[in-house]
Amino acid sequence: MFGLVNTLVDITLHESMLGIVSDHADTMEGQRDVADETMLYISTRGQTDPVRFRDAVMMGLATDGGLLLPRVIPDVTDHLGQWRSLSYPDLAVEVMSTFIGNDIPHATLRELVYRSYRSFKRTTVVDLVDVNGLTIMELFHGPTLAFKDIALQFLGNLFEYILADRDTHLNILGATSGDTGSAAIYGTRGKANINIFIMHPSGRVSPIQERQMTTVMDGNVHNIAIEGDFDDAQRILKELFGDLEFKSAYRLGAVNSVNWARVLAQIVYYFYAALRLQAHMGCERVQFAVPTGNFGDIFAGYMALRMGAPIERLILATNQNDILTRFFTAGVYARGEVHPTLSPSMDIQVASNFERYLYYRVGEDARSIRDLMQQFQQTGRIELEGRDPLFAAGSGAREDTLDTIATFHRNHSYLLDPHTAVGVCVAQHFLMDEYPTVCLATAHPAKFPDAIREATGQDIARHQDIDALMNLPTRCTILPATEEAVKSFILETV
Repeated sequence: MFGLVNTLVDITLHESMLGIVSDHADTMEGQRDVADETMLYISTRGQTDPVRFRDAVMMGLATDGGLLLPRVIPDVTDHLGQWRSLSYPDLAVEVMSTFIGNDIPHATLRELVYRSYRSFKRTTVVDLVDVNGLTIMELFHGPTLAFKDIALQFLGNLFEYILADRDTHLNILGATSGDTGSAAIYGTRGKANINIFIMHPSGRVSPIQERQMTTVMDGNVHNIAIEGDFDDAQRILKELFGDLEFKSAYRLGAVNSVNWARVLAQIVYYFYAALRLQAHMGCERVQFAVPTGNFGDIFAGYMALRMGAPIERLILATNQNDILTRFFTAGVYARGEVHPTLSPSMDIQVASNFERYLYYRVGEDARSIRDLMQQFQQTGRIELEGRDPLFAAGSGAREDTLDTIATFHRNHSYLLDPHTAVGVCVAQHFLMDEYPTVCLATAHPAKFPDAIREATGQDIARHQDIDALMNLPTRCTILPATEEAVKSFILETV
């Protein structure tokens, strides 16, 4: 176990909601003040008709192969003062409602949110912990001890609600490099009208991550080990969603961060941390350090910033698989070989959410996005001039990760998992005197005991929920890394 140092926030706030009144007026910048009833979602590639929130959730990947985004970004700057004192669930209701409008009744949304976070081990959902001048935002207090529980517990309940309301069913297909799979499985296990198929790269997730997925025996859960890497699994996912006839006939749904609802749920904790630190420290803004491979988590921070959250800058941190760092430092996004690391959830060379950011980077020009994505598919490379001042970027090698874990444990009695250690390592190169730095802690260290043992020389990364998995039976199917093999498996299972 590990110690918490100087917890900043350890109180459960009231559960009442503040009334938010909106004039629903669009601004000159194409943003608008809190949600109205006409929030629509469009594709980054511009060839999918606009859809409402529920349809965006069920569609997952846009029918033209692009990613769905809100047509306008809500401007919530006038409401930050009211939001500052809200509990995490109440804040989640207010932030999410700006993107949902009346597509889900407010009382129903509140129930979905509260139900989603009842399984968390903290009434605050997340913890903010001061360690050596950094604020560590612990996002791993959900049922699978990873930040993805925050979004996927909500998404599972959201799917179940929409399916019941429409009297239909869904076959969820997902690809995981580690934590997404188990969080998605735990969010949907046993839920009515849902089958879930999760692909992971065989032998390339941690043993604990694998057991968290494969020990779930609910009849609606199907694990697939792909004989390849994560990018192979992600490619198969996009190929099957691109087969519109198959997608429609078998009601495929997405649980990966290509699903907008995943990003939406993650936006909330950026507001929560920034507003709490404002209140606690009196700072004007904060900066966030985000370990990332698929660009989903940091894109949520980018959306929060665009909405008006008091964020000065986002620090992007990658491991040796540094395609994103190379883009934000040199303007080159070029596919490379995937290198297995101590932080397997970041072992990615094609970031599935990056297209969403590119859409804004090129001025919301769908034609340019289509051209860029075609170019990347053909050459594995795209280039853009200029740098985005909202981002800093760096990478941490294996030695950096181990040294950061060892140093924080030795000097501050705090244990970092290897993904969080990458973020903390990179963050220390970009500290600012005037703005506090929040580092996202994305997983409990007990999920990566080998890395912790190597860094500290001690077997100290333990958690009772993890220990309970070790003697359970497992179930998983190994398949070739081909679209045909996975499609056949889905057909046989359904």
